[in-house]
Amino acid sequence: MESSQTGKQWQNLLPPHLAEYSPATNLAQNEVIRKLIAEGQTIYHFGFGQSPFPVMKSAQKALAEHTGVNAYLPVAGIAELCASICEFHAKEDKLSHFNADDVIVGPGSKELIFLLMLIFNGDVILLSPTWTTYKPQMLLAQKSTHVISTSFESNWKLTPEAFLQTIKENQLENKNKLLILCNPDNPTGTSYTEQELESLSKVFRDHNMIVLSDEIYAKLRFDGQHVSIAKYYPEGTILSSGISKWASAGGWRLGYNIYPKKLSALKIAVKSAGSHTYSCASGPIQYASMMIFNFDEESQNYVFHCRRILSAVAEYCYRELTSVGIKVKRSTGGYYLMPDFEILRPYLERRGIFTCSQMCEALFQEANVAVISAGPAFLRPIDELTVRFCYVSFDGKSALKASSQIDQKDLPEDFVVSNCQNIVDGVQAIKKWVNRQMTN
Repeated sequence: MESSQTGKQWQNLLPPHLAEYSPATNLAQNEVIRKLIAEGQTIYHFGFGQSPFPVMKSAQKALAEHTGVNAYLPVAGIAELCASICEFHAKEDKLSHFNADDVIVGPGSKELIFLLMLIFNGDVILLSPTWTTYKPQMLLAQKSTHVISTSFESNWKLTPEAFLQTIKENQLENKNKLLILCNPDNPTGTSYTEQELESLSKVFRDHNMIVLSDEIYAKLRFDGQHVSIAKYYPEGTILSSGISKWASAGGWRLGYNIYPKKLSALKIAVKSAGSHTYSCASGPIQYASMMIFNFDEESQNYVFHCRRILSAVAEYCYRELTSVGIKVKRSTGGYYLMPDFEILRPYLERRGIFTCSQMCEALFQEANVAVISAGPAFLRPIDELTVRFCYVSFDGKSALKASSQIDQKDLPEDFVVSNCQNIVDGVQAIKKWVNRQMTN
């Protein structure tokens, strides 16, 4: 007899704090879009931040050579990989205060950030806008969360003044507190300068702030001049990164956090939590990743070409979108822009469109363009007409080959038009849709 015939039903299976919990917006949308594309529909997919480029060949070869690794490895990662990660950051970011014992390697930095939030005893400060996963993780971990709103005028960056105001208004002076800073940023594409990080470090130090610096896009800063806040605030900064973005290995699921000595208690607790959840990151992936962090000439050339292709695509999108009145700040690194369609508000309201989600739905239905509303997923107001725009939906393998053939010479002006046709078609579809709204 089936249980449904007993007359009993399961009730209240979720705790009250998860009543409004939902899956990651970007992943949920990507599954739907991929299904539609597989069915033959033309969709211009600007909603998902996945590298368009293939994993570098040496790393693929190393992975194939280690497929026989089947043992449970140390929870925090194999010693050789942890050491190579520290050597990589010492060379590339001039961060010499870390050693292998400070590193925790896990199945993606997302998992490690969540475990940190789970074991941390204190309040968490997030920025608005920010990555779509941070806030849901706070909900899962039942953390008291405070949001600092940034603005277009401030280049979507945190300022010392805004930070101090939040500390005062929420009476956080004498509490444990942790702030998550994404640099380069998802979803805005902004990056912090040395002067800005130095100024923030002073107020962070004055208020005993712990900073989780998410630097997953660091090697994709277009000018190659990434600066970590750990340089100016080493004692209070946990550096988080991985190989998903700059090494194009999102599906490999390998990330890491590096803890300063003064926060070793947190590192020990996260390691313990890891032993009870994921056990260890994949063995073959760990050994293959050592090739990536050696950052030899092949790796350096790979990053050079990926970075300049993304820079060219970002500039094309910026130029074309602003040409029809859309407000947007230039991206300085990574995969994203955050366009503001405020110019369309009076025209959209005549159609009964009042929220950004409604606008995104109209854009999808009428122009086959997929973007994600910045509110509420990225913590923006639902009636603000800002979206996260991912400019990575193109044939990265072909573009990488074309860039490599040009070698060190500057990319020609028509590189994007010649090698990233899907981006071009999608952006032109947006422009046509915007113009239709203002002329109908």
